Parts: sequence; C-alpha cells; structure tokens
Amino acid sequence: MEQVSEEIVQKLFSARANAYVPYSNHPVASVMVTPDGQQFAGTNVEVAHYKGLCAEASAISAMVTAGQRQLETVYVMGPADHLCTPCGDCRQRIREFATPDTQIKVLSGSGELMKTYTMETLLPDAFGPEQLPPR
Repeated sequence: MEQVSEEIVQKLFSARANAYVPYSNHPVASVMVTPDGQQFAGTNVEVAHYKGLCAEASAISAMVTAGQRQLETVYVMGPADHLCTPCGDCRQRIREFATPDTQIKVLSGSGELMKTYTMETLLPDAFGPEQLPPR
C-alpha cells in the first residue's frame, strides 16, 4: 500500500488539532501541495450561524494568498477511520486549481491512506474555468 510522508501526516495532525468545531465536533484538516513542492495546511472553522469554512477551502485560501494557482496533490484527514472526502463545494474549489494529474488523497483519522482520487473520479464532468467565455 502507498504510504504518505510523515511530514504530510504531521501537518495534517497539527492542523486538525487546531480546528474550531464547537458545533459539529468534526475536525478536518487538509494540505494542498503545489507542483514546486510548497505545502499549505488548513482546518475547518465553524461559526455560530453555521456557515463555516471547510479545511480544503482554508488550505486553498492560504495557497492562493501565497501566489500559487495549481494543485499537484490534495490531502484530507477527518476525525475517524472512515472516508472523509471533500464536500461538494470543496470539490468545485479543488477543481478550480486542479489539473488532470492532480491526486486527491483521503487519510483516516490515524493517518493511513484510505483512497486516492483523480479530479475526474471525484467530480466527473466538472464545470471549470474553460467553460466560461473569454474575458
């Protein structure tokens, strides 16, 4: 079975430990890796009106803030040993910066790789920037 680097697993554990989830008690972490090897971690942040920020959106935000615009690998870790795949909104966010070769890797809460997706398997026939008219 393919292994995920200890560095990535530790970043996921650290980010998940900082999740702000007083309403769902469902901490999630994500790390976005760009083609040049930069890594951007994020975690979910809930607010009282129940419109929080997902871990993937948090990590993508950090990536974009740093000037990056392409994803090589996406890692997602939930709180337990079941699949915690990106929600629909985050699948679309990932799609915005993914290439056909982008890998989306879902880890168990203990850090074991459970499943790897391509963008096509995660969000088939996705709508993307190329479907919009030129600016």
